[in-house]
Parts: sequence; structure tokens; C-alpha cells
Amino acid sequence: MSVFNVDKKINSLKKLFHESSDFASRTLDKNGVKLGFVYLKSIIDGDQFSMGIFEPIQTYTGEITFDNLIKKVIRCNDVKEVKEEEVIENILKGGVIILLEGQGGKFLNVDILSYPTRMPAEPPTSPVIQGPREGFVEDLKTNITLLRRSIQSKDLVLKSLKVGRYSNTQVCVAYIDGIAEQKVVDKVISKLKKIDIDGIVDSYYVLTFLQERPNSLFKQIGSAEKPDIISAKMLEGKVAIIVNNSPIVLTVPFVIFEDFQNSNDYYTNHHYSSLVRFIRLFGVLIAVISPGLYLALQLYHYNLLPLNFLITIADTTLGLPFTPFLELLFVFLLFQILYEVSLRLPSYLGLATSVVGALILGDTGIKAGLISPPGVIIVALAKIALYTIPEESSQLTVLQVIFIILGGSLGLAGLITGMIYFINYLNSIDSYGTPYLAPYSPRIPKDLKDGVFKSPVTDMKRRPKAFRSKNKVRLK
Repeated sequence: MSVFNVDKKINSLKKLFHESSDFASRTLDKNGVKLGFVYLKSIIDGDQFSMGIFEPIQTYTGEITFDNLIKKVIRCNDVKEVKEEEVIENILKGGVIILLEGQGGKFLNVDILSYPTRMPAEPPTSPVIQGPREGFVEDLKTNITLLRRSIQSKDLVLKSLKVGRYSNTQVCVAYIDGIAEQKVVDKVISKLKKIDIDGIVDSYYVLTFLQERPNSLFKQIGSAEKPDIISAKMLEGKVAIIVNNSPIVLTVPFVIFEDFQNSNDYYTNHHYSSLVRFIRLFGVLIAVISPGLYLALQLYHYNLLPLNFLITIADTTLGLPFTPFLELLFVFLLFQILYEVSLRLPSYLGLATSVVGALILGDTGIKAGLISPPGVIIVALAKIALYTIPEESSQLTVLQVIFIILGGSLGLAGLITGMIYFINYLNSIDSYGTPYLAPYSPRIPKDLKDGVFKSPVTDMKRRPKAFRSKNKVRLK
């Protein structure tokens, strides 16, 4: 066994950490043996270090060996021997490294990681009237605990990886063995291992690498902030990706109709849930099509409009300095600016922003003859309808602009062509072996029980066929 000096090793580690202010070390002479303690004081529990490690060693009267420290002295749960090449990694993970004079190549690691974490609470993005109200937080361990509480099964598998050259972010792949398709699991793990980036700050960084088509406009990875939603998706055969420092958990495979569903749908009457889902679908159509359709009818197909409505539009747009196309773009831009401002302003300025936006810019703009009431109503309706599916709002906003341009330049022909193109494009997307428009294209009759229209839970006896889960039976 090689002999080394504790003080020299501590100084060496201190230099490796560039003498950071939170790098801490202590030494202790006990029973003729010198011990060293190395840790980062910013991420360990100081009280646990004092009462569980340092004080017990001080009062111990027996022989100081690694074996005695593990079995008789240290009062912490996670204690293990580590190799020299694992020392830095364990320090960064919140461990206290114990060194013994004269024993090189062997080190003791005591994990007492501790840092501020947010308590699980109802996420602002997923409020429910009935059902669980807790959500994921930014701590990986807490999120895994919440998931374990939802799925108390030995078949819940958790695979941990590290991603990011500097951040060393822990990423956990979770799935239920016997339900999830192993090919999907292997593909996800393979993609994560190939990520070579300096740091992972949030799950969105990982999301980009997991997408089958990274440059596509449309969302291809599912996401949620609530354990009950993620648990339900995993029970359907999906794979969850939990990223440390992020409350957003990702899931694959993903189909677009997932975003038309809401956790409230499963805690209320199925007839009501079906009605609400249909309204969401109708809301998306209004959000995307209505501004472009208004332009197309006003500029090219005004003969299709009822006479009274046509007269109203003609009266309100008479004398405007902008063409209908520029006017609608201006109103759209105005609403988008107000939205961006409302997101970033402190809450106490929100009311002032609403007053300025609604009264001064809206009402005064109409009275000044810069914009027309129909234009404001159409854009406002489209913007409100956009948030029937908040998860798709960013994609739908881009589609709104595209259809405004198509409707303003090519009329109904442009709108119809655009719709055909995007439907065909959506039909070509494949998410980890699952068709993006399933269960409608291709049509999977048994999966339609939880599509736009929802059946009672007692009727959904088999897992969705689109996800190719191993165990097909959900209810016997």
C-alpha cells in the first residue's frame, strides 16, 4: 500500500479546485493517525458533518481504520470507499472525502449533499379543479421520490447519466419494464450519451437533442410538470426523461393530440371532457385560420361575406392609412409586444400595462383612425383562442403569421394550400416509431377512446396501440 501525506493531498485538491472560496478542508490527529476532510461547504449539510462525522471520530477511542469508520463511527447513511479518480466527482456531488495518513489509493466518501430546494406545489402551468396538486421541482432526487410515490413497483426503472462537460448535469431516464418498448429506451439513452455540450441548464437543452427533426417547427417531445401526468404517460408505455435543475419532465414518444388533453379531463365527467377537447380543437383552428381568412375574404372574396357585414367592414376601414394586410400585421405585432411585455414586467406593473394596452393603444388607435374595430376583434379572438392549448402557443403563433401572409397574398387558395401542406407534413413526422397524428392518421380504432372524444376509464381496457407497449392489457 502506497504511503502519502494528507496535507500534500489536500493542497493538491485545493489547487485542482482553483482555491475556490467554498472549498474547505480540516485535519485531525487521532490515536496517532492523521485524518483529512475535504468538501465544498456550499453544498453539504454543516450540522450533519459536525454531528455525524467529525464529533464521532473525535470521541472514538478505538483503532482508526476505514473499516471501523464505516461500521462503528460515522453516523451517516451513505458511506463508501472510493478510488482516487472518483474523489473530485464525489466532492462535486456533495460528499465529504476522508483521507487517512499512510493509506494512498483509498478514500472514504460520506454523502451529505444539501442545498436549498423548492417544496412541491401546484405548477402555475397545470392547475386543476380536482386531482393531485403537487408538481415537480428543480431537485432530481425530490422528483424521483414523487415518481416513486405514484408508481410503487419494482418494475419502475431509473437509469442515470451525466450530460455536460462543465455542468455534469444528472439526467435520469425512467420507464416501466414490461410496458415500455426497449427499442425506445435504448434510443433515448443512446441520444443522451451522444450529447457533447459544455452545460445543460434546463430540460429544454436535452429536448433539442432528443427530437427526430431538430429543425422542425412542431413540438416532438412531450412535457409535463406534474407526477400524476408523467405516471399516466409511463403507464401507457412512454419513457420519461428527468433533468436535474428543471421542473419540466420530458416524455417520448409524443403525438400531437396529447396537448389537446388536460389532467382535468381525467378527474371530471367523460362527456364534459369530450366537449372541452372539441372546443380546444375548434379554438386552435380559430387561432390559426381566422386572421388569414379575414384578410382573404376582405381582399379577394368579399362577395362571400353577408352584405351587412361587408358594409360594416367598409365603413370601419374607410380612410385607414394602411392596407388591410399591413393593418392586420400591425395589430398582430401590437398584441405580441403587449404579451412579451406582460411576461417580463414585475407583477405590480401588470395592471398599468393592461390599461395602456387596452385603453390607450387599442381604443385610442381606433378613434384616431389608425386601426379598425374588426381587425382588433379578429386578432384578439385569435390570440385568446391560441391559449386553449398553451403548450402549443409558440408553434401556433408562427403558424398565425404564415397564414396571415398566405391569406393576404393568395386568398382562399393560399389558405387551403397551406392547410394541405401542413397536414401532409404532420402526417410524415414519426416520433420514436409512433405516427405524429395517431390515432387518426393512421386510424387506430381502439385508441380513439382517448382521442378528441374520451370514453370512461372502464372502457379503456388496453394500452394505446400507437406506443407499441409490451404489455397491452391495462384493465382486466
